[in-house]
Amino acid sequence: MLSGLAAESHIPVVDPAAADGVFSLAWLVIVLPLAGAAILLLGGRRTDRWGHLLGTATSLGSFAIGLAMFIALLGRDSGDRSVGRELFTWIEAGGFKVGMDLLVDPLSILFVLLITGVGSLIHIYSIGYMEHDGRRRRFFGYLNLFIAAMTMLVLAADYLGIFLGWEGVGLASYLLIGFWQHKPTAAAAAKKAFVINRVGDIGMSLAIMLIFVTFGTTAFAGVSAAASGADEATMNVIGLLLLLGACGKSAQVPLQAWLLDAMEGPTPVSALIHAATMVTAGVYLVTRSNFIFENAPIAQTTVVVVAVVTLLWGAVIGCAKDDIKKVLAGSTMSQIGYMMLGAGLGVAGYAFAIFHLITHGFFKANMFLGAGSVMHAMDDDVDMRHYGALQKAVPVTFLTFAMGYLAIIGFPGFSGFWSKDKIIEVAFTENIFVGLCALVGAGVTAFYMTRLMLMTFFTQKRWEPEVHPHESPKVMTVPLMVLAALSVLGGFLLLSNWIVDWLAPVVGHHAHEEPPLPALAMTAIVVLVVAAGVALAWFTIGRTEVPRTAPTDVNVLTRAARADLYGDAINDGLVVNPGRQLVGGLMTFDAAVIDGAVEGQAAGMGGLAGVFRKVQNGFVRSYALSVLVGALLVILALLAVNLG
Repeated sequence: MLSGLAAESHIPVVDPAAADGVFSLAWLVIVLPLAGAAILLLGGRRTDRWGHLLGTATSLGSFAIGLAMFIALLGRDSGDRSVGRELFTWIEAGGFKVGMDLLVDPLSILFVLLITGVGSLIHIYSIGYMEHDGRRRRFFGYLNLFIAAMTMLVLAADYLGIFLGWEGVGLASYLLIGFWQHKPTAAAAAKKAFVINRVGDIGMSLAIMLIFVTFGTTAFAGVSAAASGADEATMNVIGLLLLLGACGKSAQVPLQAWLLDAMEGPTPVSALIHAATMVTAGVYLVTRSNFIFENAPIAQTTVVVVAVVTLLWGAVIGCAKDDIKKVLAGSTMSQIGYMMLGAGLGVAGYAFAIFHLITHGFFKANMFLGAGSVMHAMDDDVDMRHYGALQKAVPVTFLTFAMGYLAIIGFPGFSGFWSKDKIIEVAFTENIFVGLCALVGAGVTAFYMTRLMLMTFFTQKRWEPEVHPHESPKVMTVPLMVLAALSVLGGFLLLSNWIVDWLAPVVGHHAHEEPPLPALAMTAIVVLVVAAGVALAWFTIGRTEVPRTAPTDVNVLTRAARADLYGDAINDGLVVNPGRQLVGGLMTFDAAVIDGAVEGQAAGMGGLAGVFRKVQNGFVRSYALSVLVGALLVILALLAVNLG
């Protein structure tokens, strides 16, 4: 942390005996979508007609069980809301034993509801969006696999269990980003996401190894109980390695370059990755590992630094993109930065990080699916410069998207206003500079999101004559309506400080500190900064004619933002090209030295074999002469010895 924050001890207490009733069904949350994936991917064409319905039903079934467990937890005392479920022994080697154990607690159950609830809405939307795709059944199988892997990740009671879900999420994202693999760009984007995430996974796997070496266990309960007594240097190393893993999954700098390319997948995939599953995994990991980061000040401060850089990095990129999905992707990078910032601020910010994660899941899924609806109306065109004046052509999409827009910029009363502003408030309490960076990010967010709204739904019409915009079918618009309502009402989670009290048994209780400014003044400042961002977008975009092609005479910052702030170039310069040169050098050394030595020995033996081969000519007379000569030489040698 940047400075000390007083907190009560928060070692989670798990009650395995309480895993009865609805909690005994926790495993079905994972198994239902996993079974759906198996049936759809192995069942062949015979499942084509109803595969999309099965995939949606399994996700809804997981949501129903998750909701029942949430209600059951609500009926328990705050200190009795961690329920363990032991399934079977997964790994056993000598004294090392890892069970396939699940943990249902206030943190994991919120993620289960988000993953399965928003995931189910995305499934329903996909029924219409993928209706004419010949591989729709396979698509729903991959969606189910994604849901199963993510629920495994958040329900695991052990770091190895998290890693199992972690890798499953990586596989599912690869399959879905590259789903339209006939497009070279989609295949390349899937490979890029997979490779960059493997870099983060190295950090995750090394962290788990070091956790086991340090604590003799990888279970949360064992690690949290012993964390305060561990060596600080070791804890910092573990924290930094976990952060590396989190950066990969949550697209935080320096492992962010895959996120915008991931837009090559079908739009429902973008919504699933950006709102409910993959990018939230890193935030979950840091929050779940609060007992590690609270004892690793260097690692915790690094989380804050990475978060601040990322939230500004993504916001700047969002200002220059004309692809509607890539604007939203840059936005996701920035908003996840806010969540990581909240988690990096420690006990004061954990609950607000999760709060913003949930509200973001609502409004970002709403906007991504809304973008898909716009693309549906515009014959799959993603260039906002070809849009304009769509508010009347697609009224439901416009109104629902507008709810998400007002939520993400933090318009008073909407969900993002409550969640993001709390992170900014805590940031100012912790460190003025960090708070200013978060505040600037809010203003930039208001600018680029207003730019998106103006270029898409307002300004002049810029469609081609053959394009006839039309509203999406109800199977696509109904999920938009539900998500729009959640984008408005999500702030109620903060009512009476509910979410803070709900998560306190997992992340601890924070001793209240007075912010540098009164809460009302802080809110007023944030609203004014957001209003300034909106006004700037209106004066630069709303009052001018938007050209159908992007201008080329732009400033250096705009060129950099269009190139994703040269993230790929930086990776090429620091990692890819040096790695390629290293491998090339090793290949040359192998060919010249290693292979040369081996092949030289082989050539020498071949030469000797050639010499000795001449002796074996196949003539008996030659062999008899050789025996005679040999015998004479032996006799001469014996005579010489005797005479001597």
